[in-house]
Amino acid sequence: MSEGEAISYTWRDALTDGEMVDLVRSHGGNAVSGWWDRIRQHSLGWVGARDSDGLLVGFVNVAWDGGDHAFLIDTKTRGSHQRRGIGTAVVRLAAEHARAAGCEWLHVDFDPELRRFYFDACGFRSTDAGLILLAAKH
Repeated sequence: MSEGEAISYTWRDALTDGEMVDLVRSHGGNAVSGWWDRIRQHSLGWVGARDSDGLLVGFVNVAWDGGDHAFLIDTKTRGSHQRRGIGTAVVRLAAEHARAAGCEWLHVDFDPELRRFYFDACGFRSTDAGLILLAAKH
């Protein structure tokens, strides 16, 4: 991808499970086949980012409680396309659509190394929150 290549962003993009597996594996993630098909039905929506060839290069899922609260989950950028603003753009579009759906709050949790991305680039702020680990990671 060249620096100036156009990226298109789509709310509720028609994504396949195979595309999601490929995207996750592109940056060394552990992809599980069937994951996207299983969780899509629980989403308010999601943003897909594609390059000019139609390759999926970015993604974020927006889960919700059916009311005031939306939750960002699984923000991803293809390994070869990172640090080009794609992650920030998918989060921004997800926030716009959550707001348009009537959500008052957009939540996110993340690993410590992503703090600057979510706070500085995306505009989240630190809040008090609680978390219980229900199952050990495999």
